[in-house]
Amino acid sequence: MADRKPIASWLTDMDGVLIHEGVPIPGADAFIKKLRESGKPFLVLTNNSIYTARDLHARLTRMGLDVPVENIWTSALATAEFLDDQRPGGSAYVIGEAGLTTALHDIGYILTDHEPDYVVLGETRTYSFEAMTKAVRLINDGARFICTNPDETGPSAEGPLPATGAVAALITKATGKQPYFAGKPNPLMMRTGLNAIGAHSETSAMIGDRMDTDVLAGIEAGMRTFLVLTGLTRPHQIEEFPYRPSQVVESIADLVDLI
Repeated sequence: MADRKPIASWLTDMDGVLIHEGVPIPGADAFIKKLRESGKPFLVLTNNSIYTARDLHARLTRMGLDVPVENIWTSALATAEFLDDQRPGGSAYVIGEAGLTTALHDIGYILTDHEPDYVVLGETRTYSFEAMTKAVRLINDGARFICTNPDETGPSAEGPLPATGAVAALITKATGKQPYFAGKPNPLMMRTGLNAIGAHSETSAMIGDRMDTDVLAGIEAGMRTFLVLTGLTRPHQIEEFPYRPSQVVESIADLVDLI
């Protein structure tokens, strides 16, 4: 990695890197503060499509992390960017929350269950069997199947919850149609995010807590990658993957001096 250019912009995952179960991880506030003082472009990313960037800004602010709205990038925003590029002014039947519906409204999409161009699946607090049935029938009738992310489970205080990837598998089983996933580990989410802040992968770094999403997406987008050990991937699991991060560190606190 000695030949790499200096890091001029940063992308970081949110859960497991900056916060854990609603509490900031030690060093996260110092990392964000130094990023803002440096003037370097940066984004905080999440595969979760439930919340809008404004929602997440307010949530992080309550935790003492001052991340501007324009520095937050979600799988819902990446999905909207993709659909706006593929079929501007299209229509979609959406299973999801405000983060996803707002992103699609903002690109001028019509949300409908009448002959939509797409069925778009994201996280929701309550997956409705009626909504899933409608999605299956619309896909069988020709709607294209899009998912915000492939995460099979999500965290909760009570334990793991079925997430977008698990529900997508159900719909795939019923239709025989595989979805296109816009979020991590698809490097599309990295590249659209880099474009949003005017950054280039050659001089950018991705920080994450998961080998199978954050690190993989960063590698495939051509970025330097940092794995922190404050989230899902444990040290003994790193060697199980056929790829490696550029560097493994204990936590986000170890990266403050690299900014």
